[in-house]
Amino acid sequence: MTTTIYSGPLSMFGAKVQIAALEKGIDFELVMVPFTKDDAYEPKHPEVLRVNPVKQQVPVLVDDEVALFDSTQIFEYLEDRHPEPALWPRGIAERARARQLEQKSDEVFFPNVIKLFGLQHDMQSAPAVAAVAACTRYYDEMEALLADRDHLAGPYSFADIAFYMACIFADRKGARMAQDTPRLLAWRSRVGNRPAVHAVVDPMMKFLASEGREVASFLQR
Repeated sequence: MTTTIYSGPLSMFGAKVQIAALEKGIDFELVMVPFTKDDAYEPKHPEVLRVNPVKQQVPVLVDDEVALFDSTQIFEYLEDRHPEPALWPRGIAERARARQLEQKSDEVFFPNVIKLFGLQHDMQSAPAVAAVAACTRYYDEMEALLADRDHLAGPYSFADIAFYMACIFADRKGARMAQDTPRLLAWRSRVGNRPAVHAVVDPMMKFLASEGREVASFLQR
């Protein structure tokens, strides 16, 4: 059986899947699809078009007869297909809370970062200030969550992978963590020091630097 992950050099969601596969020790082939400097993935890879014909986006995972898109759906498949090491908590309630955190990272926190992508020319504008403020409120929420644990859902999980990658893009676009969230800063260092995270994030930062783009401030060497 051959496992193939289709991603892109600046795909946050693709990076999430790569990290998860590495954490689980899965032997996979990584295919980086063609990427152009205007942040487009052109020409579209035929396997991406086959598996995800409507959105035409990475990540895509092909595992023998199984073909999936969407990072969260791929997370769920990887956990079922390779249950050890577990990347969801064992308990039903704990697992549900972890899944909620992963979803909030993608659907509550990250949309504010997406807004900042189009506001880099005017970070003092009301929409930009509001987006940064929303990110800050979310940081405060996660700071409180970490009062009695090292990771967002208790044990290290997909929730940590998702939020760590979102934090990289938030930092790059002007929504940086402050010193008044020390537990969150420590969490960021803890997750960032994992070998699987290094293996995926370091090439991404090198690619950004080679393109003359901003690198996350906390990852600058």
